[in-house]
Amino acid sequence: MAVEPYQEELAGTCVDAGGSAIGMPQLCGDWVGNQVFWLIITLVVIYFILARVALPRIASVLAERQGTITNDIAAAEDLKSKAQDAEAAYDKALADARTEAHAIAQRARDDIKADLDVEKAHADAEISAKAAESQKAIDAIRASALENVEIVAKDTAAAIVAALGMSADEAKINAAVDRQLKG
Repeated sequence: MAVEPYQEELAGTCVDAGGSAIGMPQLCGDWVGNQVFWLIITLVVIYFILARVALPRIASVLAERQGTITNDIAAAEDLKSKAQDAEAAYDKALADARTEAHAIAQRARDDIKADLDVEKAHADAEISAKAAESQKAIDAIRASALENVEIVAKDTAAAIVAALGMSADEAKINAAVDRQLKG
């Protein structure tokens, strides 16, 4: 295949007689100007595509994300303040409940103490009444025992005098026993 003269002139030293490139065509010095021109055109087109289409979209996504982050932070701070308010309300309610529980317990203790005092007074009154009755019974038993001791002492003295073979009248025996009992 023959190379036309104008093709040979365009190819220069980078193409052999068969029309195929010698070595790497990118490194051919004859074609550098052409490659630089298309490089600049490509870069300008890429720049305009990025500047007009891609970067505004990326900027809007970043702005939207920043807005979302800012809103989320504000919402989190709002929720944090609400949580702190709720915690303060909980602490106050807990303190009020404890105070109320202490008051209820104190009222219960006071009621129990009052009931206990009433029952204690009632029990003391019953004990005093029974003690008075018991004292009366003891006094009656003591009086009865003293009378019985006196009767037994007189009978015993009369029996002793009779056992000794002596005789004494009852008035003398009673007078002697009375003297001994009185001390």
